[in-house]
Amino acid sequence: MTAETQLAQFDSLPLDCGETLAPVTAAYQTYGELNRERSNAVLIQHAFSGDAHAAGISRETGKPGWWDNMIGPHKAFDTSRYFVICSNILGGCQGTTGPGSINPATGKPFGGAFPVVTVRDMVRLQKKLIDSLGIRRLLSLAGGSMGGMQALQWAVDYPEAVVSAIPIATAYRHSAQQIAFNEVGRMAVMSDPDWKGGDYYDSAPPGRGLSVARMIGHITYMSDDSMREKFGRRQRPKEELGNGFAGDFEVENYLRYRGGEFVNRFDANSYLYITKAMDNFDLTSGYGSLAAALARSQARFLVISFSSDWLYPSYQSLEIVRALRGHNLDVAYCEIPSHYGHDAFLLEAGEQTELVKHFLANTFKKAA
Repeated sequence: MTAETQLAQFDSLPLDCGETLAPVTAAYQTYGELNRERSNAVLIQHAFSGDAHAAGISRETGKPGWWDNMIGPHKAFDTSRYFVICSNILGGCQGTTGPGSINPATGKPFGGAFPVVTVRDMVRLQKKLIDSLGIRRLLSLAGGSMGGMQALQWAVDYPEAVVSAIPIATAYRHSAQQIAFNEVGRMAVMSDPDWKGGDYYDSAPPGRGLSVARMIGHITYMSDDSMREKFGRRQRPKEELGNGFAGDFEVENYLRYRGGEFVNRFDANSYLYITKAMDNFDLTSGYGSLAAALARSQARFLVISFSSDWLYPSYQSLEIVRALRGHNLDVAYCEIPSHYGHDAFLLEAGEQTELVKHFLANTFKKAA
């Protein structure tokens, strides 16, 4: 299955901060076919560093999508039955309008002048995209981490347009610890002399700071067990050892590699804007409580967490489940045993596939 990124442009998008982006572009990919009734559409929402290329082999890069083990013919999100859509989020750097986009008022990249965006703004742009595709109701929305936040926001903001939702390894708002990790990452970027207040597009990007931010983040995605299994205290051969600060341990080299790789594909300003949107996300905002917010939803839910995920621990998923059950909404919950930590939502395809397949088939049957 090959995949190609498409662009949809809209005249304007009002933002929660009071500003308006005009025009605004959404980059997206689709897989499978929309049925005659337009009732089989599933929107996949990516985590903060993801993009629209969720599945198949990219025509542009030749690489598989970030959730290719879950999306495709006869997979969890079965593209022989469902029409699957994934769009790059607002503020991103993979085709959708973000801080690296050209500001029409200046003819130069927005940089630090890009307006603050929220998860609700991201969802508002996704709604424009879905409307433009002629889809009135989504059979389901699904995503892990920040993708789960978007799924929850959709279910609250557009209840009539959502039949079901699958929030995975997520939270209805960040804890102090989650905010703290993101702040350290942001400070790493902003402390890099090359950041220049966000206006670095005509010079070297703040690669050192962004690399360190990614290294910090990557530690939180793994678990103690997965790091011990993958690296332990293994070191490079003695003849390759340096002066003690040259990445002698395999885990050091791995983190440096991942940090450098991230710099080559992600924009530092997007890192700042998106992680701040995650930290500011609070589903209770304007409603007073989680129960009151979710009471607006008409969707059925499948909530999934992972036993070793300490970044988005299971108690945060259970908070969502309890609020849904408090209003007698249709919700199923599963904590999947895994030693992969937060990365489990990307790696544990087996049990997730069975859960999602059954849930979507049942949802489609009920909605028919």
